[in-house]
Amino acid sequence: MQPQTIHSTQDTLRGGAPLAQAAGAVILLHGRGSSADDIVGLAKSLKGAPAPLAFLAPNATDNTWYPQRFFVPLAHNEPWLSSALGVIDELVGEVHASGIPFERIGIAGFSQGACLTLEYAVRNPRRYGFIAGLSGGLIGPLDTARPPTDLQKTSVLVACAESDAHIPLEFVEKSAVTLTGFNADVTKQIFRGSAHTVFPDEIAWLRQQVATWK
Repeated sequence: MQPQTIHSTQDTLRGGAPLAQAAGAVILLHGRGSSADDIVGLAKSLKGAPAPLAFLAPNATDNTWYPQRFFVPLAHNEPWLSSALGVIDELVGEVHASGIPFERIGIAGFSQGACLTLEYAVRNPRRYGFIAGLSGGLIGPLDTARPPTDLQKTSVLVACAESDAHIPLEFVEKSAVTLTGFNADVTKQIFRGSAHTVFPDEIAWLRQQVATWK
């Protein structure tokens, strides 16, 4: 059964090289109350990569991917959550169908988008170019049951400020442990303070990932 259509790929902001000419693609997912116009600023930080990159940034309906906090029981965020994950899957499928291998598809999100990014990866395991959760964690309570899966050593960033009011640190720490157990190559970055923002070290990590796509 297809997820209920709440979000759509039709309002996706596209930039960089056309898919047919790109050596890799990055899907960017904005946070709650934000938009594709905001998150696409990360693309500017990745300009100058050795290979031409395509960027795709979908917009959430009402600027919200799912209505409740990310750590409530999964059912409380349905059907919005499944629809949001379906948007990512549709874009990944579009990129792959254009000829770009999964190993050169990166997914990066901030806040709500970070949680979606990590959740999508564990539900759709394969080797990606990279997975980056910028101020986020896996969706659901800490004791959410997750069947074993294999991310095939995909490089995964799990990062957040230590006192972020929106993302409790214990969920970030647990996400890093879970993803490591799912055979991801996890980098965990915990920053001092409470800023809910994208940090320079996160951007440096993203640049390092796309630098290998030569």
